[in-house]
Amino acid sequence: MEKLRILVIAGSDSSGGAGLEADQKVIAAHQCYAMTATTALTAQNTQGVHDIHYVPSAFVSRQIDACIDDIGVDVVKLGMLASAETVDAVAQALEKHGRPTCVLDPVFHSILPPLPPFAHLTHGQVMVATTGAQLLPNPAVTNLRRQLLSLTTILTPNISEAILLLRNAGMDPVPEITSVKDLVRVAALLQPMGPTYVLIKGGHVPLDDDLNVSRQPTDRKYVVNVLHTGSEATLFITKFSLSKNTHGTGCSLASNQAIKRIVAAIASNLARGHDIPGAVENACRYVEAGIMMSPDLGRGSGPINHFHSVVVARERPCESSLRVQAWDLDGHG
Repeated sequence: MEKLRILVIAGSDSSGGAGLEADQKVIAAHQCYAMTATTALTAQNTQGVHDIHYVPSAFVSRQIDACIDDIGVDVVKLGMLASAETVDAVAQALEKHGRPTCVLDPVFHSILPPLPPFAHLTHGQVMVATTGAQLLPNPAVTNLRRQLLSLTTILTPNISEAILLLRNAGMDPVPEITSVKDLVRVAALLQPMGPTYVLIKGGHVPLDDDLNVSRQPTDRKYVVNVLHTGSEATLFITKFSLSKNTHGTGCSLASNQAIKRIVAAIASNLARGHDIPGAVENACRYVEAGIMMSPDLGRGSGPINHFHSVVVARERPCESSLRVQAWDLDGHG
């Protein structure tokens, strides 16, 4: 039996639509084995992030070592890393454990509504309420760029995360996104920073028939993800899907989180032996189906259907020793 071991280092989503919980569902749906190292706990649901508790970086390191020293790992998937200290700890752990295949999803902002004024912050973190709460302070973004990109097999930012990385590297002005050509350019600018591949997730910027950024709701026809290898670019084009159930994806009408499930699906396909382009293609198909077949949960941006292609076996895969016997309460059996 293949081991297909994936270690997810990221934050927890109490509602199960994103974060570690959603990643584990994606990994299980791909018949891989998920392990986790939790960087932060969030109190959130389909309507927003209400509070965040940060896990000390030393304990994140202990979780990583405990998993890899015993079980081993085939692919590491990185999500919300929460602090500069945790970024440092993760970089050191990847070096320590032989630089495994690494899929880096640079979660810088919550794309759900920002934290309310009453939410308290621990561990000296900084939050900035813009389109969402900034989940990674600026020093941590710098550390991530300098320490983790060179350890990354595939970097998978959305457009806003890609622009933030370019600005952090000192680029001014950054490209204005008006068409698919600009997405390709952004990917090309990021790739020399260290990752072997860059995938720009364009889920929250729908394009028109000419692959320009749509100006009217009626012009929203396509969603394009751009894979760049340094020497060539590949477009993964899907039809724009009008759905509020994209928590954990990348739809401008809801949350920029369902496209993030592409990242866990990419990690799962890499663990199963696919090359990068094949892993990305399979992941795009998986998430598209997940949005189209999503359940209607919560009053906000609901989750995708993570198990749309899973069939529960009707026959036992092995002989069972289970015996069901009634117990006589008066006669004691």
